[in-house]
Amino acid sequence: MKISEYFPIWDQLTAEQQKWLKQSAVYRELPKGTVIHSGELDCLGMILVEHGRLRAYMISDEGREITIYRLLERDICLFSASCMLKNIQFEITVETETDAAVRIIPPAGFKRLMEESAPMANYVNQLMAGRFSEVVWLMEQIMWKSFDSRLAAFLLEECMLEETEVLKITHEKIADHLGTAREVVTRMLRYFQGEGMVRLSRGTVEILDEKKLGQLAK
Repeated sequence: MKISEYFPIWDQLTAEQQKWLKQSAVYRELPKGTVIHSGELDCLGMILVEHGRLRAYMISDEGREITIYRLLERDICLFSASCMLKNIQFEITVETETDAAVRIIPPAGFKRLMEESAPMANYVNQLMAGRFSEVVWLMEQIMWKSFDSRLAAFLLEECMLEETEVLKITHEKIADHLGTAREVVTRMLRYFQGEGMVRLSRGTVEILDEKKLGQLAK
């Protein structure tokens, strides 16, 4: 995938700026489960997803995880380059959920590019606003939506991403995504099974009644 495809304002950059972006982006192929960025590491830079799926999540002081958002093909991760964004401090971890390929743009040079190019600065601000909207949406879900509804929505989202109704996922992993305890997930999944919405087996959740889950997820 061309670097220009990630930036709708590409034609508004100078030839020199375009050349720098093309030459500076480092290509990396990453196996599933690779931690690309962690709050404990130095500022990595801007991540451009070429293919595969990445997960951005936060870890509480008690070690509990919660997924903030997923990154798919053509998505851009900015929080991994928060050091180049003024007054932004966001401790997240970014990990590959599948085998993936990414391009990483170093933060120092990109920061200069934003200072030189108003279109790029505006585009980055739009991306950041979108990501913060996702974080606020997540907080609203946690605060105001019941867990059974959140779990139903998560299972349907997984079906869409994996393109299958048989999900190879553990209760522990679901708990990590939703920011809760494994026991809570297990109890609710057993309830879903009793209601005929899913079938459970070791490391697998099979969706049986997508319509009923969809009604619950609303």
